[in-house]
Amino acid sequence: MTKVVGILCEYNVEDLEFHYPVMRLKEEGFDIKKIGPTKDFKGKGKHGLPIHADTAIDDVEASQLDALIIPGGFAPDYWRRDDRILNLVREMHGMNKTIASVCHGPWVLISAKIVKGLNMTCFHAIKDDLENAGALYIADRPVVVDGNIITARIPDDLPEFCKAIIKALN
Repeated sequence: MTKVVGILCEYNVEDLEFHYPVMRLKEEGFDIKKIGPTKDFKGKGKHGLPIHADTAIDDVEASQLDALIIPGGFAPDYWRRDDRILNLVREMHGMNKTIASVCHGPWVLISAKIVKGLNMTCFHAIKDDLENAGALYIADRPVVVDGNIITARIPDDLPEFCKAIIKALN
C-alpha cells in the first residue's frame, strides 16, 4: 500500500523546503498531499515560486497520513497560530507518526507543545525558542532524528532530511 505524506503549504513558505521534498518523495513512490488553508489555495513561496494545495486542512485527519512535513520560511509563523494545524501535529505525534520539520518549521512543534525532552535542530535564529520549550538544541548536525520527530536546519540539509524521512517510512 502506498504511504501518504502530507506537506503544509502557505504563502511565504521557503520554496526549496516545500518543492524539494515533494519531488524527492514522489520519486520514491509516496502519495503527496499538499495541505493548505483551502483545497484550491494558490500562492507564492518566500522567493516567488508558485505554491498550491490539493487538500484543505479541514479535510485531512492524522489517520490518513503516514508522515507530515512542515517546511520553513515565514509560513510557520502562520501555522503555529492555527489550531487545526496544531491539532493535526498533536494527533500525528500521539499516533507516533513521522513528523519532519525544517528551518523555522519547529516553531509549529513548539506551539503544539510536543518538543519537551527531544533532541532537535532548526534554523539557528529559533534555537532559543526550542530550548525554552524544553528541547535539546543540536547545532552541529544537518538532521536530528528523535523517535518520530525529524528536524533539519536549512535548505542545504534537504538531501539528508529527505533521506531520513524515506528511511522512517520504509
